[in-house]
Amino acid sequence: MILKIGTRESKLARLQTDMVLSVLAQARSAIDFEIVALSTSGDKVLNKPLAEFGGTGVFVKELEDALLSRQVDLVVHSLKDMPTDIPTGLCLAATPARDDVRDVLVSRNKLSFDELPAGSRVATSSRRRAAQLEARRKDLVFVDIRGNVPTRLRKHDEGACDAMVLAAAGLLRLGLGERISEYFDPEVCMPAVGQGALAVECRLDDDFVRALLSEINDVAIAAQVTAERAFLRKLGGGCAVPIGALAATCAPGRIELRACIADGERLVKGSVNGAEVQAERLGQQLAESLLAAGGAEILESIIKRPSHPISLP
Repeated sequence: MILKIGTRESKLARLQTDMVLSVLAQARSAIDFEIVALSTSGDKVLNKPLAEFGGTGVFVKELEDALLSRQVDLVVHSLKDMPTDIPTGLCLAATPARDDVRDVLVSRNKLSFDELPAGSRVATSSRRRAAQLEARRKDLVFVDIRGNVPTRLRKHDEGACDAMVLAAAGLLRLGLGERISEYFDPEVCMPAVGQGALAVECRLDDDFVRALLSEINDVAIAAQVTAERAFLRKLGGGCAVPIGALAATCAPGRIELRACIADGERLVKGSVNGAEVQAERLGQQLAESLLAAGGAEILESIIKRPSHPISLP
C-alpha cells in the first residue's frame, strides 16, 4: 500500500514531514509513503505582510484542497499555521511531536534583546511578537519580514535588519541553533498557539488513515494544543492579531494554560489550569476572562492598525 503525504516545498517543511514519516514507519513498516510537495499562497506572495492577506490558512489551504480532491491522503503542517476552523470533511488526526516552543532572537554580534542599540531594526512576520516586544523596547523599529527561514537569515546577513525574531523549533530542526542570540522566556514573549508542534491532517471519512495516525498521536500534546486552539477560536484570531498562548502539563492528567493579548501599549494576560479532558473548556474559559479584562478593546483596535513596513525582498 502507498499513501501520499502532502507538504509545503520548503526545506523546513520537508524535514518536518520526514520526522512524521519516521514515526509512521515505526508504527506501520509495511506501508510505503510518497511525498507530494505543494506551494501555498503564503509561499508565493512575499511582498506583503501576513496580516494583510485577508484571512487565515495562507500556508495550508492548498494542502487541504489536495486532501479534499484526494490528490494526497494526509498532510503535515506546523500546527501554528493551521486555522482553528478546519474545512468540512477534514480533521486534525495527530500531533506527534512538539519541540522548543519559545521565540528566539537572531542578531548581529550575538547581542541580546536588551543590548540592541536604540533605533535597531527588528524584523518579524508576527504581530504577536512585535506587540509583546515593542512594549518592552519602544526605542526599536519593528519591520515585517517574509520568506522561509534561510531567506530571512540571508536578509539579516545582507543588512535588511539588525535583528529578527523567529521560532526556536524551526531553527533547531534546520540545524541552525548556533544562529540564536537569545531565547525569550514565554513570560516575555508568549508563543503562538501550537508553536513547536507538528500536526497531521487527513480526511474525516478515511478510517484507515485516521486509525494509522491515532497510533502516532501524543495525547499530552493533543490536550495542550486543544486548549490553546480553543482559546484562539473563542477570540476569533489569526495571524493578524497579537494573541499568544501556551499550555503545558503541570501534573499527571492536568494542564496549565497561559495566554496574552497585546498591542504594544496594552497587555492583558492570565492563566487557568484543569484536567486534560477539559482542555477545550479551559481555553474558552481563559478567553472569556481576558476579553472581559480589556482584551476585547485591544482586539478591536489592533485589527484597524496598519502593519509594520515590510523588509526588502
